[in-house]
Amino acid sequence: MLRLEGVSVRFGARAALDAVDLEVADHETVCVLGPSGSGKSTLLRVVAGLQEASGKVFLDGTDQSGVPVHRRGVGLMFQDHQLFPQRDVAGNVAFGLRMRGAGRAEQVRRVAELLELVGLPGAQGRAIAALSGGEQQRVALARALAPQPKLLMLDEPLGQLDRGLRERLVVELRELFGQLGTTVLAVTHDQGEAFALADRVVVMREGRVAQVGTPLEVWQRPASEFVARFLGFDNVVSATVSGEVADTPWGKVPVVPGALQGECRLLVRPAGVRLVPVDDGLRCTVRARTFRGHHVAVILEPAVGPPLEAECPPAEAPDAGATVGAAFTAGDVVLLPPEPDRA
Repeated sequence: MLRLEGVSVRFGARAALDAVDLEVADHETVCVLGPSGSGKSTLLRVVAGLQEASGKVFLDGTDQSGVPVHRRGVGLMFQDHQLFPQRDVAGNVAFGLRMRGAGRAEQVRRVAELLELVGLPGAQGRAIAALSGGEQQRVALARALAPQPKLLMLDEPLGQLDRGLRERLVVELRELFGQLGTTVLAVTHDQGEAFALADRVVVMREGRVAQVGTPLEVWQRPASEFVARFLGFDNVVSATVSGEVADTPWGKVPVVPGALQGECRLLVRPAGVRLVPVDDGLRCTVRARTFRGHHVAVILEPAVGPPLEAECPPAEAPDAGATVGAAFTAGDVVLLPPEPDRA
């Protein structure tokens, strides 16, 4: 459905996008993830035709060079929704249909269908100012879907909503896109949102693609130290692998059979740091602990090496100041390739 070939955008000396190649399949939901300034929103604007770029953009196999925004057949939903405050809900949802020349009867029918679909049945006459943030988000989604775009693009669509509502709507959106067979390209800085919504995740760094994969692939096997740290993994050190053991600042750490040998950077996911009796592991002092719902994040100060983050069930979390042992699980140890040259 969408293919980018060598797409670049420069603002002065800075490359907002740097030779980006990307494909989105029909009926697929792809989320572009990355820190501020990584090029996520610029990527959407290029696909929509709102930003000039070098390289090629193909939609449904057709080169979009010179094709204006209104003829690309894409829907774009922004973080702030950009609803028309002077129009009621029906007037907002029907906007794209009117621009397409749909008749009055079709507009009425389609608006009713879409409001039912997004969970706002009978809301046609409501004023935009009277809607909650979540309801406005649903209206904006219905408006973007009304012209039946070949590609729906979402720019931080849930960024202004509170966490509980955001988590509920992510589930609803995934179900809705699956029901409609919509092809979706979304950008977000929220990894939880991206992993819950996407079939594939694209992690960007400084205008380049750092990793592409399913949410599970990216989470289990970050392609670089940058991706690992962006995902919140801080247990990263230099290591030398020999056989099934890595020599690290924390001592000997097991690795899976067949691991690449020699010098590398090594990540231990917090779930792979086990708390054991002091005599059975690396001696550590508990520096802090943070309750995170289904687990407690425990920050350990080892006798040697940098701090370690571990995870444990709430009922088993040691108190700050306690002395514990730390052991490592090979399945949660990831060997990271050297950082690529950014020049």
